Amino acid sequence: MNIAELGRAGGGDLAVRTEGLAKSFGGHRAVDGIDLRVRPGEIFGVLGPNGAGKTTTLRMLATLLTIDAGRAEIFGVDVAGNPHVIRQLVGVTGQYASVDENLTARENLWLFSRLQGIAAPRARRIAIDLLGQFGLEQAADKPIAQFSGGMRRRLDLAASLISRPPLIFLDEPTTGLDPRTRGQMWDTIRGLVADGCTVLLTTQYLDEADQLADRVAVIDHGRKVAEGTPDELKSAVGDSTLQLLLAEPGEVPAAVDVVRRVLGSEPVLSPEQGRLNVALDQADLAADVLIALRTAGVSITSVSVAKPSLDEVFLALTGHGTGGDGESGTEESR
Repeated sequence: MNIAELGRAGGGDLAVRTEGLAKSFGGHRAVDGIDLRVRPGEIFGVLGPNGAGKTTTLRMLATLLTIDAGRAEIFGVDVAGNPHVIRQLVGVTGQYASVDENLTARENLWLFSRLQGIAAPRARRIAIDLLGQFGLEQAADKPIAQFSGGMRRRLDLAASLISRPPLIFLDEPTTGLDPRTRGQMWDTIRGLVADGCTVLLTTQYLDEADQLADRVAVIDHGRKVAEGTPDELKSAVGDSTLQLLLAEPGEVPAAVDVVRRVLGSEPVLSPEQGRLNVALDQADLAADVLIALRTAGVSITSVSVAKPSLDEVFLALTGHGTGGDGESGTEESR
């Protein structure tokens, strides 16, 4: 059985297992005791803002950074003890394109294949197959400098699949892409899992985690603060969410007091001034809150009741959105 077959056969009950994983840069603890369990054949999302520790975690699992503390296994293989085996079990696509702009798409894939020890004739066949799989046939002989951002990301992903690894690490795979191209990348990622791969992706896009991930770990300031399916995480903040936009942002403290008095719970303040999200165990409790706000003289511009989103989950768990609280100067933010 070769390395790829080992992974697909489940050499270990889990595709990824980490216990107390930690990494520091100087005095900054970038990853602080993270436990992960990724099952074979799933898309597992690691969600958090810039500087949360997502990329650092991925780089340790891919043997690109040493592990300071804790333990990690890929399909039952110890990451620190067997780095050469791990590199054959995983494919990595980083945040930035690793292809050579002076070469064509076909030449890049052929070169990467040759660097992995694949004979020239087979390298040519692999390049043709991957170009077709990722819809790049018509651009096969164009220099990478002429590629769009989405085409570069697809070529990057194609390069990570040359050896057909059973586990794919995707570090913010759709950063900087337009909505249409993001959707195409999502379809490509789903296709990888349908073909038998396991995918571990990092993202700061809540809709991406919601659309793609079977399960999600929420990371903030180097620590895991929650884990579950998107629906499980949403249910943790209530069956429904009352979304309020106040006419006067200065009335937020009064509105918060009303919610506390009526529901006995704390609303989540949105980064947008004057907007509150109120978790409801029952949707009809929204009427009680609205009546109490009118009685208290708090004016409302708009109101809606909806299922909670991962946005609200993240705000409830961390107190801030995914766009803030990044750590500057750390390995993660470089």
